[in-house]
Amino acid sequence: MSEDILISTPEATAAEAQSRRGETPPNRNGHRAQVPPVGIEGVHFTISENLGRAVEGKPYERRSRDPVYRPLRIFAVDPSLSRLEGAEAVVNVPYEPLRPGPVGRVLEVDDRDDSRRTHWGRVDLDHPLVLMTSGKPPSVADPESHQQMVYAVASSVYATFRRALGRHLSWGFDRAQGGADGTRLVLRPHAFEAENACYDRERGEICFGYCRAGSNAGPRVLPHGVVFTCLSHDVIVHEMTHALLDGLRAHFALPTGHDVLAFHEGFADLVALFQHFSYPEVLRAAIRKSRGELEHAAFLTDIAVEFGRAVAGGNALRSAVEEFRNPNSPPKLYPGRESHESGEILVRAVFEAFLTVYTRKTERYRRLASHGTGRLPPGELPPDLQEILADRASKLASQFLSICIRAIDYCPPIDLELGEYLRALITADHELVPDDPWGFREALIDAFARRGIYPPAVATLAEDSLRWQPAEPSVPAVPELHFDKLEFSGDPAEPAGLGELRRQARALGALLGDDSILREFGLASPSEALPNGDRVGLPCIQSIRTCRRIGPDGQIVFDLVAEITQSRRVERGGVRFDFFGGATAIVGPRGEIRYLISKNILNEARLERQREYIAGPGKDFWMRDGEAAAARKNLFALLCSGKSPSSG
Repeated sequence: MSEDILISTPEATAAEAQSRRGETPPNRNGHRAQVPPVGIEGVHFTISENLGRAVEGKPYERRSRDPVYRPLRIFAVDPSLSRLEGAEAVVNVPYEPLRPGPVGRVLEVDDRDDSRRTHWGRVDLDHPLVLMTSGKPPSVADPESHQQMVYAVASSVYATFRRALGRHLSWGFDRAQGGADGTRLVLRPHAFEAENACYDRERGEICFGYCRAGSNAGPRVLPHGVVFTCLSHDVIVHEMTHALLDGLRAHFALPTGHDVLAFHEGFADLVALFQHFSYPEVLRAAIRKSRGELEHAAFLTDIAVEFGRAVAGGNALRSAVEEFRNPNSPPKLYPGRESHESGEILVRAVFEAFLTVYTRKTERYRRLASHGTGRLPPGELPPDLQEILADRASKLASQFLSICIRAIDYCPPIDLELGEYLRALITADHELVPDDPWGFREALIDAFARRGIYPPAVATLAEDSLRWQPAEPSVPAVPELHFDKLEFSGDPAEPAGLGELRRQARALGALLGDDSILREFGLASPSEALPNGDRVGLPCIQSIRTCRRIGPDGQIVFDLVAEITQSRRVERGGVRFDFFGGATAIVGPRGEIRYLISKNILNEARLERQREYIAGPGKDFWMRDGEAAAARKNLFALLCSGKSPSSG
């Protein structure tokens, strides 16, 4: 074909070509193995009592006469940002009727102050005067404005996750906790006086503290003045992400190693970081001030600015680009690095990949504006160029955030390592967008490698090596999980009810009666003799959820995602604890087991690493009762207070 002929790919063709329909990987005879299901509930597997959370606490379903959005006014970053930089924003959150509080279907604001033993009232966002003005004006002095702020930002984050995953979301706390009926996450804007905010899994709450700033507080922070964490956009997003991630992967709250906690912290910061790009005034001001060089736009890339200035003496709490201001090579991940530091390295790796793709996507506009040189003239950028750069940055940030969230479904259910998250990112993105013309995945691989974040058990850093490998053909399809057998409540993102979820779980669990298939799931038979007298329990199906994902070219992918775990009671070095294994199963629309992303229950090296962590650097996250060790229940309070153990 002549090099002068340009190849055209219409959007409809791209969507059709990249769509993935049900596929059944062949075995040696060209067909997937067909093994009659033999597993029986209570004999070969159990079903978690938490399975039904997927059908509890459903968000409000908008009616035809309802507004599409509820506009609410917030501090776009925090009160320290200048009005000229977009300090205040109006954010559209999905509409739902609200009771004073506000109290909705999945979120409830309860402004009870434990330190002062008082209640700061309940804002009525459905009051006509409040509706007419897009909510109450942002104010440091008005508690009702604080209540509005936490509801608006938390609702926005919930909607972001729901869109990325294509399903309703469930919480990780028990029904006995949370809002009045146990299905709402409670937000407490003034929970206590302390330099902290935290997600409390035991109570189903996010508690925001308030504190006095130090004498060396930074710009626009009054020395010894009051700072409210509930007015920090980043703190709200960070804690809301902890709560949502806990609902998606309950075992990620088990401190089995540095990387698990580092991921919780880093992932929460990533969501906060990319949410900055959803506020047009902030983004345009950053583009104007940095001349389109986003790594120099501090109020986009810094995290929790006011809170950091108040408690850390002049600096933001964390930054996504500190190393770009330092010519030395970026800090690298190493075994035993403190969890917050490791999480920050994860943030910087993903953000570097974002900047790489942003540069690729905007360089054509820079060439046009510079008459082909690529070097922009001194002075302020032309307004049209500012608008183009802001638009591209906003859309790209939304894409990266969706990639990061979707990757959770491709993570193992337990003991996540940061290198495995890279594999999840690569696999999740390839599943939806096999064609990667802008090199998203290449940018991610390079940025992770520059920081020493390498996946275990891969031969190379080539993309096809990093993608999770398909399940072995010896694992049979599950006909009862074919999409024509599934029952929904009107929407494929919503299962028909608990009975249908249990039917799906039993159908998947039927595979677990075959010992050879157990191995593929990273599980072991309870009858198997293990070293040192260890014993394993029955495999437990923790969750089974529907996923509906829409790619950039309009292609739609449907799957089921299930978590299966197993506990192993061990005693090593005078310490007795539970060691977990299991798999995330990705089930295609024809019931085929597409991926089994597993952590082997029989992996002795991983077991020893966990024992060393419990006995050493992670001991503050574990309680000892004689010889038995169990994870502390206030994990997130410890983690977010900055009191996590260091590598030293």
